Amino acid sequence: MSQNNMNAFDDQAVGEEIKTVSNTAEMEKQSDLPDGIPEKFWDSTTGTIRVEAMAKSYQELERKLGESDAAGVPDSPDGYAVTINGESYETDAEVNLRLHSAGFSQDQVQMVYELANEKLKPIMDSMTNSYEAENQIERLKAHFGSDQKWTEAKRRITAWGRENFTDDVYEALSSTYEGVLTMQRMMSSNEPEIGKASSGDHGPDESALRAMMRDPRYWRERNPAYIEQVRRGFRSLYPGD
Repeated sequence: MSQNNMNAFDDQAVGEEIKTVSNTAEMEKQSDLPDGIPEKFWDSTTGTIRVEAMAKSYQELERKLGESDAAGVPDSPDGYAVTINGESYETDAEVNLRLHSAGFSQDQVQMVYELANEKLKPIMDSMTNSYEAENQIERLKAHFGSDQKWTEAKRRITAWGRENFTDDVYEALSSTYEGVLTMQRMMSSNEPEIGKASSGDHGPDESALRAMMRDPRYWRERNPAYIEQVRRGFRSLYPGD
């Protein structure tokens, strides 16, 4: 083998050895990467964590999360504006305070009130109506003196009311304490009738209506059910007015 060939062989061997050493060093550097540390935060030259880069990345992430959490949250509970069916909805200050403390956004608060209006309000209205109806009945029992006397009076008033009033007028009168007593007084005094049984199908005549307007329940007490009877009587006499 010539000297030149031997030199070429030696150079090639040295190059391969340098490459091997370099690859080995690179592998050792990569193997030094701690578990759980992204490569972008690892300085392979010094074998240390890039603390400053990691801190900046964490701060940026925290800022983005904070912006996301605060999106749509007003500065104070008074800032919530709720609309139901296109109209402004009166909200509860205490509820708004608790929702704001919990970090609820405007959209989340809107949903809370929509659900309450859709699901809870009918229940509450039903409970209120039931309670009011019970209250009216208890007042009537007290007025007539006992459950038995009220039951008997109710039977007579109901029969008379359905005979002398249209269904809608009767329902309006029978739903309140004052309305029931109004029917009782009219039944007892044989006052002019308004409704389906008087003056044929056209209601009372004008003189009867004028007489009703002189009743204190019309001009002094302004009893709503009684006034409505008079109005209905005039509408039946003069439908075009």
